[in-house]
Amino acid sequence: MALDPFYLIVDRAAWLPRLLPQGVKLVQLRAKDMAEPALRREIAEARAHCQRYGAQLVVNDHWQLAIEEGCDFVHLGQEDLAVADLPAIRRAGLRLGLSTHDEAELETALACAPDYVALGPVYPTILKAMRWAPQGLERITAWKARVGEVPLVAIGGLTVERAAGCFAAGADTVCVVTDVLLNATPEQRAREWVIATRRAV
Repeated sequence: MALDPFYLIVDRAAWLPRLLPQGVKLVQLRAKDMAEPALRREIAEARAHCQRYGAQLVVNDHWQLAIEEGCDFVHLGQEDLAVADLPAIRRAGLRLGLSTHDEAELETALACAPDYVALGPVYPTILKAMRWAPQGLERITAWKARVGEVPLVAIGGLTVERAAGCFAAGADTVCVVTDVLLNATPEQRAREWVIATRRAV
C-alpha cells in the first residue's frame, strides 16, 4: 500500500474546506478533549469533506467511532494500541497507522502488521511535550531498514525545507501539523507542501 507523500494533521474538520482544495490527499483528524457526540459529528464532517475532495481520512485514537463512521484509517499511539480491539479494526476494513519512538515500540508496532509506521519527533517540535529526544535523519534510515515495504511516516518539527532530507533518509511520507496550521497563510503553505512532496518522490 502506498501513502500520499504529504500527510496533514488538523484538530478540527473546519480546516478541511480550506486545505483540501490545495491538493492535500491524506489528512488526520486529531480532535482532543471533545465529548463523544461532538466528536462523532466532527468525524462525520471530516469524512464528508474528504470524500468530496478525494482524500483519505485518518482518525486519531477513536477507533470505535472510526469504524462506526466508515472511515479509511485509524492512527493509534502505543497507549491506545494497548487497549484497542485490533481484530475489530481489521474486520471493519480500517487501515492502521501506529506511532513509534524507540526500538521497543517499533517491535510492538510491527507485530501488529500495521499499514504504516510513524517515527517522531524527527526534529524538535512545539506541538506537544515529548519525552523522546529528536530522532534525526539517521533514525529514519534505520527504521526504514526495519520496516521494509511498510510505509514510513516522518513527523515532528518538519518544514518544507526539511522534507527532502527526510525522503532521502528513507521516509515515504512526511507529516506536519503546526507548519501549516500556525502559518500566517495556511492555504498557501499547504499548497507549498503538496508541490514540494510531489517533486521529492
